[in-house]
This record gives sequence, structure tokens and C-alpha cells, in this order.
Amino acid sequence: MSTVVTSQDTRPARGPVGELFLGGGRARRLTWLAVGAVVLLSAVRVISGEQALTSSSTISAALLLAVPIGLAALGGLFSERAGVVNIGLDGMMTLGTWGAGFAGYQWGWGAALVGGLLFGALGGLLHAVTTVTFGVDHVVSGVAINILAAGVVRFLSELYYTDNPAGGGVTQSPAITGDQPDFSIPVLSSGPDLLGDLERQGWFLVSDVAGVLRGLTSGVGLLTVLAVLLVPASYLLLWRTAFGLRLRSCGENPAAADSLGVPVYRLKYIAVTTSGALAGMGGVFLVFIAGIYREGQTNGRGFIGLAALIFGNWRPGGLAAGAGLFGFADALQLRSRSAVVALFLLVAVLLAAVAVWQAVHRHAVRAVLAAVVAAGALTGFLTIDELAPGLVSFTPHLTTLLVLSLASQRLRPPKADGLVYRRGEH
Repeated sequence: MSTVVTSQDTRPARGPVGELFLGGGRARRLTWLAVGAVVLLSAVRVISGEQALTSSSTISAALLLAVPIGLAALGGLFSERAGVVNIGLDGMMTLGTWGAGFAGYQWGWGAALVGGLLFGALGGLLHAVTTVTFGVDHVVSGVAINILAAGVVRFLSELYYTDNPAGGGVTQSPAITGDQPDFSIPVLSSGPDLLGDLERQGWFLVSDVAGVLRGLTSGVGLLTVLAVLLVPASYLLLWRTAFGLRLRSCGENPAAADSLGVPVYRLKYIAVTTSGALAGMGGVFLVFIAGIYREGQTNGRGFIGLAALIFGNWRPGGLAAGAGLFGFADALQLRSRSAVVALFLLVAVLLAAVAVWQAVHRHAVRAVLAAVVAAGALTGFLTIDELAPGLVSFTPHLTTLLVLSLASQRLRPPKADGLVYRRGEH
């Protein structure tokens, strides 16, 4: 009679929190990255004395400003994962703002959401027709949609808003009727203001964590919650379903996907139309912030969303982090001109870490370049008290350029992204 010896794992079982911090894989890395970001921000806040860096008002504004950028980036994710470059995200957002303004002033915030989604989807459908059916270069089509959208919304505004009894004019709609519901997360934001009390103490890390939690959980709008939930939902749809696998195969190798029976053209149409709808939803959010449609309301946020998508390496979690970074920079420049100077210290620390990383991996040129820029950022922090208004307003765009330059070393776009596909030609 033989004896079978089995090995058993004698390590103690980990709970969900233990898995986040001690487990392996992406979840552990993202958790430690988030913890490190809060610790670094707290240290910069203490050194610089700029309380606005982690105040609840700044975090709340950052979330508000990050949502339209994140929605545009999500739209770009669907399109580019199917192999269609979408430069026209800003134009689709513009269409979404007009659709939201038109429907919102007549039937309320719910109709504004539907109107923005429909107008954005129409822009995406036009992009799909030109690129997928007629084989127009993706970049040319996207630029044309951006130009066309600006002209279309001006024409529609002149048609519907001139001499409108409800108000409005050539460059804006009447005010939207009704407000979207908002709420605060129980325990964290109800009852005694425990988080507010902790935030006002100014303690290292504890007050900063309290400020971040208070900003993320108080007075959150329904559309904000929906936008945040779309990030994990998009990941599950694209990476955990058969539909997502087929859609991504269209962006990697459409000829191979076609040979296996995947309806490549249909999936590209679905992806690009969905892309436009999500960008239009970002436009709806801008209208909700202002309570009205205004011409030029996107202010280039569609392009920043595209940059967030590239920074996030065409992944939902990465683009959410990119949108959050750009939203934070935008919120900080609105809150305090002096607090923006503290970003120089943050940039100096980050670039110093990049320089060390590049030096360890024997990339001498990159290491020296990062170290030089880090020294310049540190010099700016030590010598500048307050930036000029023009430079302060340019902070989000400067952050976009800097982040893209740092992230460009490990990018991996879909292999067939931007290629015109014709059945039987590959």
C-alpha cells in the first residue's frame, strides 16, 4: 500500500486588504502606487506649507474636472482597441455639449444626458463611416470632424437659440432646467464632520488622507458616480468577455480575426460609435458644471483625454490615473497660484526618481536629462513665489506634455491601430 504525500500551504490566509498589499500582480502594484502618491503629496504639502495640495476642496474639484477627460479617454479606448484612431474626440465632445444644452433646457438633466450621448454617437458614427467603410485616413477624418463639429454647433445655435423666448444666443443655450441628484457616502460624510476635523489639524499623512477621502465622498453627483463605475465596467467588458476579446482582436490583427469569423466591420462600427457616445457624455458633464451650453466649452479636453489614453497605455486603469493627474493640475491652478509652485517640488522628486531608475538600467542619456530637468524644477520651487496668471492657466497642458514625455518609453498601442483594413487585402 503506497502512501501519497501531499504538500499543503501553511501560510496564513489573507483577507481582501492583505491581498491588496501583500498579494501579487497588478492590484498590489496599483495599491502601493496610490499609497506612495498620497505619502509624497503629504510630504510636499508639509515642506511647502501649501494646504491646498491635499485639501478636500481641491480633491473635489479635481474629481469634477477629471471626469470629462476620463470619459473622452474611455471613448478613445474603445475606438483604438478596435483599430481606429480617434483624433475627433474633441469634436464629439463639442457635439455632446450642444446636444445636452438643447435637450436640457427643454426637458431637464435626464434629457440632457440622452441628448449628449446621441449627438456624440452621431459624431462617432460619421467617423466610422469615413474610416471603416470608405477607408479615409483616420487622422484626416478625426481632424475633419473637429472642424465640422465647431461649424455644426454654431449653425444649430443660430437656428434654435437666436431670439429664443427661453434665452440663449448665438454662442450659448438657455439654462438647463433641474439639477442632477448628488449624495454623500454614508459614515464617511454624514453625521459629525470627523474627516473635516482631521483635515484641519494639518497632521502629516493623517490630515491629507482625511482631505482626500472627504473630497471624494462629499456631494458626489450621479453622473460622476456613473463615470467612475464605467472604468471597471470597461475593463470587465473588454478583457473579461468574449465580446471584448473579439473587439480587441480587430485592433491587433483584423485579418486573423476575420478568418475566424469575427465580424470585423460591425465591431469597428460599434466601437467607434460607442467612442463618440462616451466623448459626448464628457460634454454633458461640462454642461452640467456650467448649467448651460457655451461655445468652445470643451477647451481642448478631448485632446487631453487622448493624451490620458496614451499615458495609460491604452488600459482603463492607466487612463483613469492620467485623467486624475490632469484634473488635479487643473483644480490646483484654479485654487491657488502659489500652490502651483509646489508642483515644482513634486515634479523634482518624481524626476529624480526617474533619473535613478534610468541610471540603474544604464540609460545614461535619459538619466542625465531627467536629472537636469529635476534640478531646474527644484530651482523653480526655491526661487519662485507665485507664477504669472498666464503660466498658471497653462499648468494642465504643461503637465500633459511632461507626463507624455515620461510615459513614452513603455507604450504598447494595438498593433493594427490606425491601419485601414480591407477584407482580402492582408
